[in-house]
Amino acid sequence: MAAGANSSPAILPISTAAAQPHNAAGNHQLSSDNSPVRVFLTAVSDNIRFGLANRRPWSEVVDRAAFSKPESISEATLRLRKNYNHFRTNYLTIVTAVLAISLLTNPFSLFLLSGLLAAWLFLYVFRQASDPPIDCFGRQFSDRETLLFLIVSTVGVIFLTSVGSVIVSALMMGVGVVSLHGAFRTPEDLFIDEQQPQGGVPGFLTLLNGGAAAASQQPTMHARV
Repeated sequence: MAAGANSSPAILPISTAAAQPHNAAGNHQLSSDNSPVRVFLTAVSDNIRFGLANRRPWSEVVDRAAFSKPESISEATLRLRKNYNHFRTNYLTIVTAVLAISLLTNPFSLFLLSGLLAAWLFLYVFRQASDPPIDCFGRQFSDRETLLFLIVSTVGVIFLTSVGSVIVSALMMGVGVVSLHGAFRTPEDLFIDEQQPQGGVPGFLTLLNGGAAAASQQPTMHARV
């Protein structure tokens, strides 16, 4: 009895099996948060919000009292340049809205363009080095073959269907509206400091470059030539 009383209690082994699912879930969550898709979309969303925060009031854009006929082509060009520096975010919004309306009124073109964009994103842009080769029709396709297929598909969709004409027509209409506004809008009341142009307003290429640069910081992204 004495020996039993003086003996130290048995030490139970601690199992780490219960902690492993938690760690695995944490790693999966971290990997999901740092996925190239999430990083790209976050960068694009941040750039869009920052650009829209710098837009001018629409009441200033459509102020009737500020419109007048330019005296010459040179004056119209000067007005357009100054108004572009002041209203560039509003002008980009107008062109984007015209393009969106044109695509919405042409469902077939919208469907083809959406499919083409999804193919570029998921077959090339967001692919990682650890992803297995694309297997289709019993054959594996390398990255170069996939890129060639996407380029040929893009050329075919744009030039052999109505997508190209819809996009060109919408862009021409949007640029025409912006050009007319810039030529007839008197910029004297805008107090533009030409030495300090409005900055930080991203265009379409800036959005893509910003998102792609953020996504490329991930160590798992596949390096492409």
